[in-house]
Amino acid sequence: MKQDHPKVKYGKTGLLLVNLGTPDSTSWWDIRKYLKEFLSDNRVIEVNPILWKIILNLFILNLRPSKTAKAYKEIWFKKENMSPLRYYTIMQTKKLNDKIKNENIVVDFAMRYGNPGIKSKIMKLKDQGCENIIVLPLYPQYAAATTATVCDEVYRTLIKMRWQPSLQIIPHYESEPLYISALVNSLDKKISELDWKPDLVIASYHGIPKKYFNKGDPYHCYCQKTSRLLSESFKKIPILTTFQSRFGPQEWLQPYTDKTLESLPRDGKKNILVICPGFSSDCVETLEEIFIQGKESFLKSGGKNFDLVPCLNDGDDHINLLEHLTKKYLVK
Repeated sequence: MKQDHPKVKYGKTGLLLVNLGTPDSTSWWDIRKYLKEFLSDNRVIEVNPILWKIILNLFILNLRPSKTAKAYKEIWFKKENMSPLRYYTIMQTKKLNDKIKNENIVVDFAMRYGNPGIKSKIMKLKDQGCENIIVLPLYPQYAAATTATVCDEVYRTLIKMRWQPSLQIIPHYESEPLYISALVNSLDKKISELDWKPDLVIASYHGIPKKYFNKGDPYHCYCQKTSRLLSESFKKIPILTTFQSRFGPQEWLQPYTDKTLESLPRDGKKNILVICPGFSSDCVETLEEIFIQGKESFLKSGGKNFDLVPCLNDGDDHINLLEHLTKKYLVK
């Protein structure tokens, strides 16, 4: 008896934007669940896994969720009932899809940690007939703790598939001219809105432990490259590169953003503008750590004026950049 092949969809290309992730709510349990997934990733925490599991489950996951929940509550989008990162990632996906306008290209998003996960979205794209999948981690500067762990999760998903799609991962775009020009435009726009002139622009990137750099992680070099290109295109105000969000007792990339903000007023730099080039969307690290904690610390140390340049978020410059980064890989 002749049997027809099971019906399958095919002929489409999937474009998957991937960001770090976010808790589903500001509740203690949702925060704990998110932190457990994030801090259990051995790309993020490179220590003895047995020892770390004990520390994580006995101490960190019992103490840290309350502090993290407080930070998220400060910046949570109440009307949309979601974090800024989730909101802007959704909007980036929608606007990029509207810009591409092709029924054979499916644009979607996933989070490395939390919901929606990478596995579920790749399976969804495959079920929609995507034979080709392009993954764009929304990290301009490659690091093992960000881009590489996205790749790990993508590979883990594909390795279990009988009919695998072709795959293209865009690993970094720290020196892409459209990215640099978008950052310059965001600086110009913010400065035009101020009634004071910054003495200095701080380019604050998420930090990584120094030992990761010593092992060969290129992240620090990519950050410095972005800052150099930004300084060459934006010559109105000096730009200083710093690193934020350190965690634990070990040494991280320096100079530290928080320590720098505390010391600047003593050096006569009392009017500071901060930009966070490594974050594609505003999130708890930019809105709470920098714009609330950083600002408070700077002003208490004798600073006079402080402001934050919004991330590229869902602005036109950013959507144009995302389209440009993916365009050459799209099969139409």
